[in-house]
Amino acid sequence: MQSTMPPTRDWHALPVEHALAALDSSQAGLSTAEASERLARHGANRLPEPPRPSALRRLLRQFHNVLLYVMLVAALITALLGLWVDTLVILVAVVVNALIGFLQEGKAEQALDAIRDLLAPQTLVLRDGARLAIDAAELVPGDVVVLASGDKVPADLRLLGVKNLYIDEAALTGESVPVEKSAEPVAAEASLGDRRSMAYSGTLVTSGQGLGLVVATGSATELGRIGALLEQVQLGSTPLLRQIDRFSRWLALVILGCAAATFVLGILWRQQPPAEMFLMVVALTASAIPEGLPAIMTIILALGVQRMAQQHAIIRRLPAVETLGAVTVICSDKTGTLTRNEMTVQRVVTADQVIEVSGAGYVPQGGFCLDSGQPIDPANHLTLAELGRVALLCNDARVHEVDGHWQLEGDPTEGALCTLALKLGYDPALLSSELPRRDLIPFESEHRFMATLHHDHQGQAFICLKGAPERVLEMCSSQRMLDGSAAPLDPDYWRRMATDIAARGLRLLALAIKPVDGGQLSLSFADTEGGFTLLALVGIIDPPREEAIAAVAECRSAGVAVKMITGDHVETARAIGAQLGIGRDQPAMTGAEIEMLDDQELRDTLPGVEVFARASPEHKLRLVEALQASGQVVAMTGDGVNDAPALKRADVGVAMGRKGTEAAKEAAEVVLTDDNFATIGRAVREGRAIYDNLKKFVLFMLPTNGGEALIVIAAILFQLTLPLTPAQVLWINLATSSTLGLALAFEPGEPGLMQRPPRAPNEALLSGFFVWRVCMVSVVMMAGALGLFLWELERGTSLANARTMAVNTVVVCEMFYLLNSRHILHTVLSREGLFGNPYVLLSLACCAMLQLLYTYAPPLQKLFGSVGLSGEEWLRVIAAGLLLFGVAELEKWVVRRFTPDRTPTP
Repeated sequence: MQSTMPPTRDWHALPVEHALAALDSSQAGLSTAEASERLARHGANRLPEPPRPSALRRLLRQFHNVLLYVMLVAALITALLGLWVDTLVILVAVVVNALIGFLQEGKAEQALDAIRDLLAPQTLVLRDGARLAIDAAELVPGDVVVLASGDKVPADLRLLGVKNLYIDEAALTGESVPVEKSAEPVAAEASLGDRRSMAYSGTLVTSGQGLGLVVATGSATELGRIGALLEQVQLGSTPLLRQIDRFSRWLALVILGCAAATFVLGILWRQQPPAEMFLMVVALTASAIPEGLPAIMTIILALGVQRMAQQHAIIRRLPAVETLGAVTVICSDKTGTLTRNEMTVQRVVTADQVIEVSGAGYVPQGGFCLDSGQPIDPANHLTLAELGRVALLCNDARVHEVDGHWQLEGDPTEGALCTLALKLGYDPALLSSELPRRDLIPFESEHRFMATLHHDHQGQAFICLKGAPERVLEMCSSQRMLDGSAAPLDPDYWRRMATDIAARGLRLLALAIKPVDGGQLSLSFADTEGGFTLLALVGIIDPPREEAIAAVAECRSAGVAVKMITGDHVETARAIGAQLGIGRDQPAMTGAEIEMLDDQELRDTLPGVEVFARASPEHKLRLVEALQASGQVVAMTGDGVNDAPALKRADVGVAMGRKGTEAAKEAAEVVLTDDNFATIGRAVREGRAIYDNLKKFVLFMLPTNGGEALIVIAAILFQLTLPLTPAQVLWINLATSSTLGLALAFEPGEPGLMQRPPRAPNEALLSGFFVWRVCMVSVVMMAGALGLFLWELERGTSLANARTMAVNTVVVCEMFYLLNSRHILHTVLSREGLFGNPYVLLSLACCAMLQLLYTYAPPLQKLFGSVGLSGEEWLRVIAAGLLLFGVAELEKWVVRRFTPDRTPTP
């Protein structure tokens, strides 16, 4: 049933009693009868499934390609003429390409399925004043839901009451730590991440309890709104597919134009019978169509996919592996991508020193030094030693190593303190046995601190305290000095230092200690009213990955801009960006500021901004679209549900595989199995190498088709016997040309690959220089093959022998030209050029074997009309190949020598 939600309101800004009144509900919840009536009116609490194309429709869509249309027409014509071998070979090439595309589809539907899976299956509600477990799909606006630690929030809730409630909203907002919730209303203009009075569908309760009023269900929730946004996003074509499409249209027009012109000239000029001319034009069309191009392109991309999988990047859509090489802007999420999504203590401020802590994440490795850079030994630092004890004792988290990875159990902030203690040399189990905990006051938002009571085995006791700095300062009367003594508290000093740490984007905690009577066995709030000694302030942040810093620098050197888009606070985003080299000396922009700009103003602003904070899913999507409208090729990285629309809209979406949500992974074309931004830099390099190899392949294959076509055209115009039959043309194009061309897929990246700027998004696959190269090689190949064909006929040899010479001349020319094609402009007259790619040597050997079978194997002689050649005839064939090799190398030298400024890459 279609859901009809109550009018949209700023529920987060309404007082509790007003929200209840607006939905005609109460703290005791709805009655069963009222809930049933509302369920019938509003519909189930689930996301609607959109209509999906049938499998047949998806399959037929794969044939919507100009080059495939031409190939299908050629197959039809050859079938009508009874050339069944030709027909079969062409149809196999068409079907293989269609099946590959068919299997790659369905990404958008799977992304929506993944979002639906985030909805909670069961939930606890108040019905008729009693608690009742129901299917989450049965929730209706006005229901009152009971939340507890570990629960998945089942719908959008206006919180009615909370008890130390923290909710992990990272998947929805990008917030790097669980958010403390409150029942108090917030400003109507508050961003999604600042709505502390709300709990949103699909997020996770990490600790505490709460009571919430259902204000939206199903597609009306924030999660449903993202699902609808994702459904509306149109999949864009990749730069390579656009280039191939333009190239295919151009090639189809050239082929059909040449065929039509030849047909007309043959009839009107040479007075050839129309039926005979039609057969010749079919041969011309078959010779000109690069039947192997779609399949070989797919294979080159697939090989790139395999190489990327070895480098921790799973490519879900074949063209994406090449699109990465065309990227001009990378828009990256912060948490978990550029950063580790592991909170870390980076700064410790004591009464007389500021100490920097190295290391990142929960791995207990790192050192300590003063802010001047001077290293210090924590074993000789009394305050640090005492700080480590308090950090570990007043702590409910645990970090431990599993299969070589350090993992956290508990709150991320407490995990950072636990790791700090481990860096200081403490053993948690040993310390716990030496100073066992007797009692505690857990952290709650009302008092904003945690306190624990400990005894040693000599009758002494003390209270460990940690909490918000302003609250802890109120409870302290002294401060620990470097020599271990206590001095009167200097509140102004600590406030200045707290302001300084906060300005660096770090989260703040204060730690203190207080000795008590050894006989005290319980802890009350009266014991925490004063008398504490302040040990230090600690600054905690989710730090950038070391490898991400290097990767950002490498991307910049490759001409790729990096922009950080996060739902986190602007101060934190700016601080992390500065460490990464993103947005230095530039303003940061918030989601609220993005909303104030129209599309043109946003496009004009984007070049001067690299850090975007407090960004919602709509903001991320709009930024991607604005960059694309400016002519940029955009890669978007992310891991949350809130990233899914932008991941889908980007030219290439990159999701995190380990910590990313299923919705993000299904919306993306690339999934990083190591959640590492540095892998994107390697993927850009691989994408550029793949594009170079595709250009080399096209530049290798087209002269073969051009040479064949010129041979047929010359035969038609000069009333010669056809040197090549359609079947022989297909043998050259599919059996030999494709075998040889495939070796170029294994070419290593050219030197300086990441020092050149990205290619222009509108760059043509064939530049003017490439067209010249294709024409030149085609003419030389045609001259060699047609010349030897006519020579053989002049010498009185049979037509079959002359055609066999022509076929072998074309193939041997291809074999020599394959070596030329390893470098577009650099010479191959070197050890590396001739022997640097073992796959080229292997393909040459395979091609030679195929040609010997073609020439001497009786079954192939019968099928293609070939005959055996003498040694002298083979020498003439090889001489034609050497002629082409020499001409191609000479042309490269001329271009390098006289037009160095116009030298294209690579």
